[in-house]
Amino acid sequence: MTKVILVRHGQTLWNHEMKYQGHTDVALTEEGIRQAELVAVRLANEPVTAVYASDLSRAFVTAEHIAAKHGLTVASIPALREICFGDWEGLTYDGIDERWPGLLEKLYSFADEVEIPGGESFPIVKERAYTAVCELVKKHPGETIVIVSHGGTIRSIICAVLNLHLNQVWSLKQDNTAVNILEYYEDRVMLELFNDACHLRHASNKKE
Repeated sequence: MTKVILVRHGQTLWNHEMKYQGHTDVALTEEGIRQAELVAVRLANEPVTAVYASDLSRAFVTAEHIAAKHGLTVASIPALREICFGDWEGLTYDGIDERWPGLLEKLYSFADEVEIPGGESFPIVKERAYTAVCELVKKHPGETIVIVSHGGTIRSIICAVLNLHLNQVWSLKQDNTAVNILEYYEDRVMLELFNDACHLRHASNKKE
């Protein structure tokens, strides 16, 4: 069995401001770095043999914190990037809806039908990202690997694994540094854990 630990990156300023990021390279906030360290501590005892990440800094830096606990370096894979939001990048929901009335809401309801102006569609993201994951699984038979990516990308990968229609992509929540675990067997893939950010909740409880 090959175990794939999928992790979303830590918080960025645009996450905090509710702006769409896509391929824009937005750095982690101080809180995002703290989250990255907490998820790294959480995964420190996993028998991780390799760490991969999107080449965007918010994912790559999160991955570096995880890799450091295992004495590993991070390999970047551009195919693991977030969906390209094109002309929408840097805008809030209201800003997008003002300039493209109704299109963002259509994306939320019919993700497989909308190509973002100047950007990508979810079918393209699903194809590129899941192909990359499958190649990494073949490369690491019987091992445990970490892949750090983005909310939309991870949702697309999980839709592919569970054979869910892409219209369900926004029904799959992904918190910052959430942990998802996929177990690859010869005849099937199992989703063992989904959107688990207990490491953040435990840290908050200790503060209190």
